[in-house]
Amino acid sequence: MKRFSTAPALAFFLASCAAGNPQHASSVPSETAGSGRSIAAGVTLIAGDFEPGHQPDGNTLVWQAPRTGCGLLVLDTGRHPQHTQKILDFAAAAQQPISAVVNSHWHLDHISGNARLRAAYPQLRVYASGAIEGALQGFLAKSRRDSLEFLQQPGDPAQQAEVRADVATIDSGPALLPDVTIDKPSDRELACHRLHIGFERHAVTEGDVWLYDRANRVLAAGDLVTLPAPFFDTACPERWQQSLRTLAATDFRLLVPGHGDPMSRQQFEVYRHAFDSLLACAAGPAAKAECITGWQRDAALLLGSERDGRLAAALVDYYIDAVLRGEVAHRAALCGR
Repeated sequence: MKRFSTAPALAFFLASCAAGNPQHASSVPSETAGSGRSIAAGVTLIAGDFEPGHQPDGNTLVWQAPRTGCGLLVLDTGRHPQHTQKILDFAAAAQQPISAVVNSHWHLDHISGNARLRAAYPQLRVYASGAIEGALQGFLAKSRRDSLEFLQQPGDPAQQAEVRADVATIDSGPALLPDVTIDKPSDRELACHRLHIGFERHAVTEGDVWLYDRANRVLAAGDLVTLPAPFFDTACPERWQQSLRTLAATDFRLLVPGHGDPMSRQQFEVYRHAFDSLLACAAGPAAKAECITGWQRDAALLLGSERDGRLAAALVDYYIDAVLRGEVAHRAALCGR
């Protein structure tokens, strides 16, 4: 699992297996610009991390204003202060304020930087699903209780510091909430950029937001696409599968996942095929090991190292038991039934 929840030992075990975002062959531009990498005209990727012994940060995208007075648009703000500082450093180097933040979903590795950015730029507005409100009362409240229980036990100081930071983020409650709630697809101008805002209900979370920049044909998918494997912690697998079909119908040139390197359309189709095959395998009589091997085989072109393959196997192993073949009532709740 990528977020601290009811299985902290597993969360940290998985973190210890990872060496960072998977590095796979890609047609993505590799130009480096300050704290990030330019992937299209005026669009910069600040890549997330999944380092040994640490919880992950999701990817951040920054759109620079096409004219003065607009400010920057930021998608997702990371988990750790070091990641958020890269966003602040980018804004300082660009000499532009951050005007708007979009959160793709409420997981801590995508929203924990909200409070820091708001402190630096009090005028910015946050756009996100309202699902964070339910999460603060449910999943995140339980995570906080589990975290406090974990902190009562002897443990590695660095890991405990990570858990304390997550508790502090959850306790910041109102700073995580959107100023503008997204609850349906729409076209909207944000920081002088005309974008399509997609909205998926009960996919990865109760409400997932994605952005499509038609001018650059860049699609920012959030955790609707993740590597080295799908993260099913709070997901409805069937609705997620339908959401991938929605993304496939978009005329994108480049797709930026919530975790991992940007993908061409061909690479995304590899991911979607691997996802469909994993769900089909888990729904059938095949042994779990066969489903794990199937994901590694089907997603092989997207997995850049042997360590990525091991992490993918550990993730799929866990999620088959916890979600894909887990309790029917739990699955139904994740799907809003």
